Amino acid sequence: MKQFSFVAACVLFASTAYGLDLAGMQDMALNNRKIVQQYVNRVEQSEKDILLAKGGYYPSVDISYTVNSLDETSVIENNENSIATGRISWNLFSGFGDKYNIESATLLSEVERYRLKGIKQDLQLDVALAYLGVYERRANLKVADAAFQTLEKVYRDGEGRYRVGLIGKNELLKFRVDYDDADITKKAAAAGLRKSVQRLSFQIGSTIDLSGLDFGDFARLPAQIDEQDYGQKMLAERSEIKALEIAIEATLSQEKSALSGYYPRLDAVGSYRRYDDEYINGSGSGSDDELRAQLVMSMNLFQGFTTETTVSKTKLKTRSLRYDLEELSNLLTTDLENLFIDFRVSLENVDVANRSIEQAEENLRITQLKYDEGLQRETDLLDAITSLSRSQYNYVAVLRTLFSNYFQLTRMIEGF
Repeated sequence: MKQFSFVAACVLFASTAYGLDLAGMQDMALNNRKIVQQYVNRVEQSEKDILLAKGGYYPSVDISYTVNSLDETSVIENNENSIATGRISWNLFSGFGDKYNIESATLLSEVERYRLKGIKQDLQLDVALAYLGVYERRANLKVADAAFQTLEKVYRDGEGRYRVGLIGKNELLKFRVDYDDADITKKAAAAGLRKSVQRLSFQIGSTIDLSGLDFGDFARLPAQIDEQDYGQKMLAERSEIKALEIAIEATLSQEKSALSGYYPRLDAVGSYRRYDDEYINGSGSGSDDELRAQLVMSMNLFQGFTTETTVSKTKLKTRSLRYDLEELSNLLTTDLENLFIDFRVSLENVDVANRSIEQAEENLRITQLKYDEGLQRETDLLDAITSLSRSQYNYVAVLRTLFSNYFQLTRMIEGF
């Protein structure tokens, strides 16, 4: 009975020994996992897109060198000649396309930053759930080990009773069956614990040892939650929602950029041209230089309906993103409400599961006393032991569900 009381206490309260806590493991995951670096890389790529978009505000400088070979010399051109050309062009107006391209690229870069923030939150949630999985498997192993030790003691006691003729062979075999089953359960629980530690090691990107974990994060039950406040925070701060809202702004800028195809284009051009009557420019006997300044206005009148199609396609993309935003908001709101329901139920079930353990312990104590006096059958004792183990497993399951809901609620409001 002392063993069972001690195990129940271990199940109810996590170890408070110093070790690696949840915040420390989450920091390790953010530093170690390559998936974070992938999204950091996307942010850096989006910043390069901004620089590309700004290129429209800078002049274009080109040089060329042309060698010509004709079948005969003409009045204006030698049969062997070369032309060196330098050209600077600067777009002065193109329907504000450059302005809106920069605006769109800047907004899309912000979208990538929100996606990076979201993946960090997801990763921290994965670490928290993996950590919770280790805690659950560890608690289950303690319950399984306690049941195994108790059934071993009962079986050894049964062997003594059998030898002196107090119980029959069939009663001893009942003890043996439950004893072996507890042995199997204990080994399975130990294997499950090792696998959960492996999973946690993967999530944080570093090999860890069970002895290095501090389960103090589970020493206190989560407090009640202001559901209305959580709902407002989620809609205002959730990364996926913010990313879609900004993506819609970016597509609106892309629409305006696409409309620039309907406007005229104005370019300032300065060029230098040098003609020489030899292949190597500057080595001939005759040459001609020309400096030219131009102001060129051009306007596309027809381009195979590509401008109209681009504008229409961008508008459809904006509409699609608005639908995505509405669907995501409704889905997250529904998920949040369901999490609240589970969280409230789990909080209530903690007291019920705790009371169940106390009752099962008392039942086992009484049954053990009666069995020792010969007033209870072997099956009654085995049932009492099983009932206590089931109550302890239920308590662990309730705690696991409670903290799982709490971690998911924290993720809902970007709370990690």
